[in-house]
Amino acid sequence: MSDLRVGVLGIGSMGRHHVRNVRETEGFELAAIADPGGDKFNVAKGMEVLPGVDELIEAGIDAAVVAVPTVYHVDAVLKLAEAGIHTLVEKPLASTLEEGQQMVEAFDKAGVVGAVGYVERCNPALLEMRRLISEGFLGEIYQVCTRRQSPFPARISDVGVVKDLATHDVDLAAWVAGSKHETVFAQTAYRSGREFEDMLTASGRFENGVLVSHLVNWLTPYKDRTTIVTGERGALVADTAMSDLTFYENGRFPVQWDQIAAFRGVSEGEVRRFALVKREPLRVEHEHFRDAILGKGTEHVSMREGLQTMRVVQALLDSASSNESVEL
Repeated sequence: MSDLRVGVLGIGSMGRHHVRNVRETEGFELAAIADPGGDKFNVAKGMEVLPGVDELIEAGIDAAVVAVPTVYHVDAVLKLAEAGIHTLVEKPLASTLEEGQQMVEAFDKAGVVGAVGYVERCNPALLEMRRLISEGFLGEIYQVCTRRQSPFPARISDVGVVKDLATHDVDLAAWVAGSKHETVFAQTAYRSGREFEDMLTASGRFENGVLVSHLVNWLTPYKDRTTIVTGERGALVADTAMSDLTFYENGRFPVQWDQIAAFRGVSEGEVRRFALVKREPLRVEHEHFRDAILGKGTEHVSMREGLQTMRVVQALLDSASSNESVEL
């Protein structure tokens, strides 16, 4: 079978990495690239940079990657669906729930693959964490906590920290827990003088009873990407910036200090750091997209899942606005 002809729409800060990975992914052929802003990162390497999605479709592609700002997703993606082109769109799926619903329905009608780029699901540490949890490694799961903190990225101008960063944690926490958010409560803050929020603290519960919390901001002078899952056997801690996974086991030996032994809880046990094969998450994401197109896998994040994440993100913003918890 010949390689799938892939076009990339948007070759800026994120799109340039998609271009590189399309070029290097087995089974893909980079057939066309498009960006009305031109090629400021010099990724074309002799290819013509087309002006937009219409020209990309005319190039005769089988699949597309959409990496333009979120506000432009709906127009481009609906055209790709109408043309019967499999599409991977960067997160979040759309600017509004209504637009997201349109996109989901369009791809259902077209019968082609619609995927969303939640690349954290392809992080080696989280892939291993989810595998271990699914096999019962932690026993019963009690809680999922995430931290996503860093300085403000100058490239973000159209949304706040909830839609840009917290959307990753909303998606990955539900994926790791194997359940949907049932209720959420959130607080936001505006500390940098921008139009949009730059800090978030959120908590909630999944439908399966697991507790969840998210700490997200753009005002921390270091990068923190941590996911902690606590269960009856101990805790798994993923540092997704470094793709490291560590297991902190509950203690197995009786405590011989009376004051501590009187406390009914757990004690510290052995610590184990897993040796992982660390592949670039974006490459894994492209392979999942390819396999979904070929009917060989279902590991991609579907547009319907992306829409569900949008609903939770909107619930966080609604909760922060109303100062009340929101049921989903």
